[in-house]
Amino acid sequence: MTSSHIPVMVQEVLCWLHPEENSVYVDCTVGGGGHSKAILEKLKGKINILGIDRDEEALKIARAELGRYGEQVMLRQRNFRDLSVVLAEEGMEKVDGAFYDLGLSTIQLDDPRRGFSFRYDGPLDMRMDRSQSLTAAHLLRQLPGEELGDIFFRLGQERWAKRVAQFVVQERRVHPIETTSDLVEVIRKAIPARVRTKRKIHFATKIFQALRIQVNHELENIRESLICCFDLVRRQGRICFISYHSLEDRIVKEEFKKRDGTTIRILTKKVIKPSQEEIRKNPRARSARLRTAEVV
Repeated sequence: MTSSHIPVMVQEVLCWLHPEENSVYVDCTVGGGGHSKAILEKLKGKINILGIDRDEEALKIARAELGRYGEQVMLRQRNFRDLSVVLAEEGMEKVDGAFYDLGLSTIQLDDPRRGFSFRYDGPLDMRMDRSQSLTAAHLLRQLPGEELGDIFFRLGQERWAKRVAQFVVQERRVHPIETTSDLVEVIRKAIPARVRTKRKIHFATKIFQALRIQVNHELENIRESLICCFDLVRRQGRICFISYHSLEDRIVKEEFKKRDGTTIRILTKKVIKPSQEEIRKNPRARSARLRTAEVV
């Protein structure tokens, strides 16, 4: 089993993370193992990686991709919010650096069964950890319209959030919204054609983003993990974050700024973006933003 996922901004990560031999790094979103593999190859395997991911399917691929490095790689199915607990379980007090890639992987987006993408018809699941019970379909079925509208606006930054929520409530009275196609059709009806046709992105993008973030409690997890990460990286160790939308990036920027000059030193005064060449080869990289800080 191998991954078709293309890791984003690999050379930039290697540059800013600056991994060194005989050290220990934690990949908090190991996914298919792309960035960890690049680090291991650069150091010729003379480095230890602890890889964490909530997604069991992604970890299966990571094991296949990184298996040849044996005991140099430890993979754990956990939420990166529990980073301090995971390190304690492995007998680690500190690591030499940490890395986060907050985007969805091709593994998740291209599997219709996962329900992350409006491009495929499948169940409205959207769980990164499939052992949890809450799905996107549950939210659409159970939440009041006012609460759905708040989620769509706050987490999706959707201008037509209230109207989409009203249409969801109307539709679910006569027909359950259980699949991605069901939801896309509701959004299509709710957002006027004159607006839909002028958008640069698919008209369902923001609603799908909002539901995914809510189902997985993504923003809360990012903040909690980042706060504890500062205490778990040794002095002169680096923390790299790749985010993909303004809500994620704002949290990283705020938490970095709070500590700049006291416990950390921000290395990327301006956010690092992928090159036009990388975007041409991998369009999914276009919204990636990299920030890095060093523990002092």
